[in-house]
Amino acid sequence: MASMRQRRARLQLVENGETGAEQSSRDRRGGDAGLLDAYSRAVVGAAETISPAVVKIDVHKRGSRGAGHAPAEARGSGSGFIFTPDGLILTNSHVAGGAAKIDVTLGDGRSVDADLIGDDPHTDLAVIKISASKLPSATLGSSRRLRVGQLVIAVGNPYGFECTVTAGVVSALGRSLRAQSGRLIDDVIQTDAALNPGNSGGPLVSSAGEVIGVNTAIIMPAQGICFATAIDTAKLVVGELLRYGRVRRGYIGVAGQNTVLSRRLVRHFELPAESGVRVISVEPGSPAREAGLEDGDLIVAWNGRPVTGIDGLHRLLGEDSVGRAIDVTVIRRTQKLEHTITPTELKER
Repeated sequence: MASMRQRRARLQLVENGETGAEQSSRDRRGGDAGLLDAYSRAVVGAAETISPAVVKIDVHKRGSRGAGHAPAEARGSGSGFIFTPDGLILTNSHVAGGAAKIDVTLGDGRSVDADLIGDDPHTDLAVIKISASKLPSATLGSSRRLRVGQLVIAVGNPYGFECTVTAGVVSALGRSLRAQSGRLIDDVIQTDAALNPGNSGGPLVSSAGEVIGVNTAIIMPAQGICFATAIDTAKLVVGELLRYGRVRRGYIGVAGQNTVLSRRLVRHFELPAESGVRVISVEPGSPAREAGLEDGDLIVAWNGRPVTGIDGLHRLLGEDSVGRAIDVTVIRRTQKLEHTITPTELKER
C-alpha cells in the first residue's frame, strides 16, 4: 500500500512538471523566505524605534585667518541622537568639538540651535544640548554582552541624506582605534553596516533598537570595515562631560617612546614584561620632574602593574590617578628605582 502511494506521489510530481529535487529546492526557498522576513522585521522594528531620536547636526567652525583677511568659516555636518527627553544629544567630538555655531535638525523637520556641553577628543565623543522637552529619546543598551555576528543597524545622515538606515553584523569586538588626539580608543566595535561621511555620531543599535555604539570612523579604501565607540565607554564619558564639561585624566609631564628591553635586563631585574617606556624628556615643574624622573629613565611599572608602552601608560592615567600618590618603578642605567608621583589633571591645549 505504501509503495502504491509513493508511485502515485511520483506520478503527480511528473504530471505537475516538478521533480523531487525541484520540490526540495522550493521547500528550502520557503525556509529562506521565512528567515528573510524575520530579518526584515528586526531591521524595520529597530529603525522605527531609533529613527525619531536621530538628528542631523550642521556645524560652523572658525578657520585660520589669512594675511589681512577675517577668519574663514568652515562648515560640516554629522549625526547624533537624543538620549534624554529634555534635549541632550550624543555625537562625535570631531563633529561638534570647537564649533562656533551648532544647528540641529530634528526628526520632525524642526531646526534648532544647540550648545556644546563638552567634548572628549580622546574617545571622539561630545554632548550637545537643545532647548526642548518631551522629545523622543533613544534607549542606551549595553555593549558588554555583544557577540560577533550579531545583527546591528546604523542610522545617520550620510552626505546629507537624512535618516538613512543600513544594517550588518558585529564583525569584531575589543578593537582599538587611534583617535585624532593620538590616544587609543579601547573596546571599539567593528561592523560591516555601511557608514559614509555624515554618519559620524549616529547610533549603532541592536535588533531591539537599543544603542550599543556611537558610529565614529570608516576606513575609506576598504569596504565594510567601520567602527563605533562602545556605548559602555560612552556612558562613562557622558557622565564626566555632564559633571565637569570634560573628561578628567592624569598628567605626569613626560615625553616617551616604546622600548624593547634586553633579555639580560629583564632577567637581572626580574621584570614582568619585555618592554617599557623610555623617558625622552621631562617637562619643568611637572609631577615627574618633582618626583625625580630623568631623561633616559625606563618606566617599567605603575603601582605594581607592568607598563609595556605609551598606550598602556595612558590607560593607567585615568581619572582615579589624579591627585593620588602612585609608586612608579624605573630602570636608570644599572639601578632599579622607586619614585612616588602625584599626577595632576591633564589640561587640553
